Amino acid sequence: MERTLSIIKPDGVSKGVIGEVIRRFEKEGIRIVGMKMVRMTKEQAKAFYAVHADKPFYESLTDFMSSGPIVVMVLEGENVISRNRELMGATDPAKAAPGTIRADFASDVEKNIVHGSDAPETAAKEIAFFFSDFELLSN
Repeated sequence: MERTLSIIKPDGVSKGVIGEVIRRFEKEGIRIVGMKMVRMTKEQAKAFYAVHADKPFYESLTDFMSSGPIVVMVLEGENVISRNRELMGATDPAKAAPGTIRADFASDVEKNIVHGSDAPETAAKEIAFFFSDFELLSN
């Protein structure tokens, strides 16, 4: 079983699509083994997105991610990283396949409703950023 981190970003929370995003995961047989709502500080957002520190969008991304509450989840299932990324759709909602979360709800590349880990190593690091082992269900 693979695990990944999923975030419903501030725009997803403010648009009231938390339940719909969760429904889509559950409909695909993806198990949620940890979930909570938090509000990151600017410093926490900068730490989480440190990999993008040299990119031109870093400041606006971290401003956005610290602008309101987010829902962080640990998803579990077979090939869950790739399955989650398929459900999310392309980062740019204009390029996302019809029926994906981003195609259905996102407004632009940055305000794109959800985040998902891109690899097992990234997932492990991102899960540890938000969750202790005590907060995650075991098999």
